[in-house]
Amino acid sequence: MASYIDAAAIVSFGTAMVLYQEAIGLTSGQIGLASGGLTLGIACGAIVGGRLGDRFGRRPIFTITMVLIVGAAAALALAGSFPVIVVAALVLGFATGADLPVSLSTISEAASDENRGRLIGFTQLLWAVGIIVCAFLSAGVASLGRFGAQILFLHIAVVALVVLIGRLTIPESATWLIARDERRQGIQTVRAGRASVMDLMRGSYRAPFLGLLGFYALTNLVANTGGQFGSYLLVNVGGVDLQTATLIGLPFIPLGVVGALWFMKIADSPKRLTYFAVGSICWVVAQLVYVVFGISLVTAIIAGLIGLVGTTFASEGIMKIWTQEQFPTLLRTTAQGAIITVARLSAALLATVTPLLVAFSPRLFYLFLAVVLAIGCGVGWKVFRTRDQHDEFNTEAQKEAVAA
Repeated sequence: MASYIDAAAIVSFGTAMVLYQEAIGLTSGQIGLASGGLTLGIACGAIVGGRLGDRFGRRPIFTITMVLIVGAAAALALAGSFPVIVVAALVLGFATGADLPVSLSTISEAASDENRGRLIGFTQLLWAVGIIVCAFLSAGVASLGRFGAQILFLHIAVVALVVLIGRLTIPESATWLIARDERRQGIQTVRAGRASVMDLMRGSYRAPFLGLLGFYALTNLVANTGGQFGSYLLVNVGGVDLQTATLIGLPFIPLGVVGALWFMKIADSPKRLTYFAVGSICWVVAQLVYVVFGISLVTAIIAGLIGLVGTTFASEGIMKIWTQEQFPTLLRTTAQGAIITVARLSAALLATVTPLLVAFSPRLFYLFLAVVLAIGCGVGWKVFRTRDQHDEFNTEAQKEAVAA
């Protein structure tokens, strides 16, 4: 549900700010600052929450974050001024960002080698469900003004409250408890001995850590651009009216769900690297469709269909699985938090200049995205073509001397 709430927060916030614009009197600059605060909060929360999750356990962090999400969403629903909105946006972003790495590690550490990838893949399905639910909810409340914005934020608060109650029944990760106890007792296993942040830059962890940093940061630039500026580009460059630009995404919803289910099916098999390669090629080709044929309704549909293969098999889903399997218990959430943070900050920086780059040359902009995507997927392939089947869960119980 961390993925569901993350998607719900991002999708709902944009619509809610438009509704608050007239009700509260927000300026365009203030809306930009509030939206930037949400993104910045997510980035900071991921790296802080990730480190705290390795230091103090998964359970206290994913409990505190849900409390913060409930409070921040309620504050946004009741907000009557810009200062309240921007502070609540920062808290909401920080809490959702901090929740992701500890929640995913809790899942992976409770899973087995046979279903770990499938369960992590299921979080991607819930992320898609969060987008779908909030997209339809936003459409339903778009004419209700301030009350519509309040409904969007109260939806997040209520869901987070239900999740909080459910999480109170979840025990601490048994894997983390074993690693903590071994470290306290001085037992020199891999999982107990690898707890320093600097260990991510040493030995067998450096290549996957740097590889995932590069792969996810670069590919997320493209994914974030499509999600944040898809309608903007169709309207301002492709000459498509806003209603049509919004509606063309609807047919992709069932296809996205099918893709997520398909990814779950192959997530624990050696075939996933082949799917990654095919997805990478399709995703790059999708960007080149715009370079060759320009931006229009037809090219958006074609590129969307081709690109869906890439976002399904060569994007965030495989990143989450690799992150869980490549690092030891006391560094697992630290690594993932850092990877998410770098990617979110990079996407935020590109988003600030995207309209200017598009105004200069849409074709060159998409050529830039194609090159960036090719480099990112190339980094992922180079690192994981030999490490894809490595699973730290099977080796971290070894004694340090044996591992050395």
